[in-house]
Amino acid sequence: MAKTDIARRVYNHTWKLDPIVRSLLDTDFYKLLMLQMIWGMYPKVDATFSLINRTTSVRLADEIDEQELRDQLDHARTLRFSKKEMIWLGGNTFYGRKQIFEPEFLAWLEDFQLPEYELSKRDGQYELSFSGPWMYTTLWEIPALAIINELRSRAAMRAFGPFALDVLYARAKAKMWAKTERLKALPGIRISDFGTRRRHSFLWQRWCVEALKEGIGEAFTGTSNVLLAMDNDLEALGTNAHELPMVFAALANSEQELKLSPYNVLQDWQRYYGGNLLIVLPDTFGTAAFLRDAPDWIADWTGFRPDSAPPIEGGEKIISWWRERGKDPRQKLLIFSDGLEVETIEETYRHFRGKVRMSFGWGTNLTNDFEGCAPTETNRLDAISLVCKVSEANGRPAVKLSDNPAKATGDEKEIKRYLRIFGEKDRVRQLVKV
Repeated sequence: MAKTDIARRVYNHTWKLDPIVRSLLDTDFYKLLMLQMIWGMYPKVDATFSLINRTTSVRLADEIDEQELRDQLDHARTLRFSKKEMIWLGGNTFYGRKQIFEPEFLAWLEDFQLPEYELSKRDGQYELSFSGPWMYTTLWEIPALAIINELRSRAAMRAFGPFALDVLYARAKAKMWAKTERLKALPGIRISDFGTRRRHSFLWQRWCVEALKEGIGEAFTGTSNVLLAMDNDLEALGTNAHELPMVFAALANSEQELKLSPYNVLQDWQRYYGGNLLIVLPDTFGTAAFLRDAPDWIADWTGFRPDSAPPIEGGEKIISWWRERGKDPRQKLLIFSDGLEVETIEETYRHFRGKVRMSFGWGTNLTNDFEGCAPTETNRLDAISLVCKVSEANGRPAVKLSDNPAKATGDEKEIKRYLRIFGEKDRVRQLVKV
């Protein structure tokens, strides 16, 4: 298979529109799994998703042309799932299960269209939001983030000639391959690509995925990107995300219902999926609060994905929780995925080896690490911390607390109310780079 000359492709932007998102499958697998449950159980819930740039020093509205952004968002709204994609979703095996997607859901998905958006500028930032039925707005998160990140990359590279671009990508490839060689030296390591949301570009993510597939072989377990999984005969990986408990909590009608919301959503998830999809994401309102009040049946789930606590510290707390409930951690799974760099992966792997099964979801620092690669001095290619979170559900404010207060989202008054209910134990502020 001939490799795309990425540098030449970037330079040759002579057409009117070079679409960033060309398929609705260019999203993360957990989005489709959550969408099916939302479609099946909560079709009447409305949800608003809002863009949040946590790297406030970067003024996105100054770097990205508004019309270019609108053109890309408008193009994404023209996309539909193709016949080939629908056949693959309906006939493929995911997590060892055939027909994980119901025929009725797939029939509905055939006509799916991303809903309208609202876009404006304020203080050098874009205010971008998506409002409407949850089962439509949820699929905007990933393409919106991918579009903005790639437009930012394109803007930063616009002044580069073809040779400068060639040097840029040669350095980035060498940097990424050096990481691959380090990971290959770790026996039994399990690495997957979680880098869709904040990637440098689709073509670069594809290169990274193909490089990992060759570079570490069976240690590369798959990708969260559904389109790349289909095109490269890889496992599509992912389960659920923070938006589920955030919406459940926003809809709660009492403090007791609010406290139970993280567990109620897991009960619904278990009824819908079960099997290898039983991975707990515990940090939406703080991991300490989750473990403190968690019912014992959650200890029977396959594993946890500690997402915002320091990986070793967070993993050890979960292992202690399992042991207190008579579970052998060596039979359980920890999936680490928060801003991982190769050094963090190596340290975490060596700490937990033999104690627990583990896997690493490698995101931004896999698919968007161009620091120091440009032939001229610039930081405009450095990755930023950009998210698209649920901000309202049925008109009520939605909140995420996180184990890292710097990652908290939502109305300040509501955040204080949630902290009063869930507590602040073990929440430690850390710099959020990506």
